[in-house]
Amino acid sequence: MENTSDPVSPLTDAECWDHLASHELGRLVTHVGDVLDIFPVNYTVDGESLVFRTAEGSKLTELTINDSVLFEVDQYTETDAWSVVVRGSAERL
Repeated sequence: MENTSDPVSPLTDAECWDHLASHELGRLVTHVGDVLDIFPVNYTVDGESLVFRTAEGSKLTELTINDSVLFEVDQYTETDAWSVVVRGSAERL
């Protein structure tokens, strides 16, 4: 039997931030009561923060009610794939 490496390997924090910085579109997950919503958003990386802009509406309303969020960016090719999920709180600037 061949010795194969684990197909899943964790990313370092630096690799995660590099992946986040190399993309502009991610998914914001909000949670209010029993309702989870997911929104595609354009974003940018500022240091170790993610920044996005949104108009008044459901995203902003939900973030006002509960600022706990998840944010995901991923990519796949024929040979590999990666996914970065960030857990944190949203803050209105």
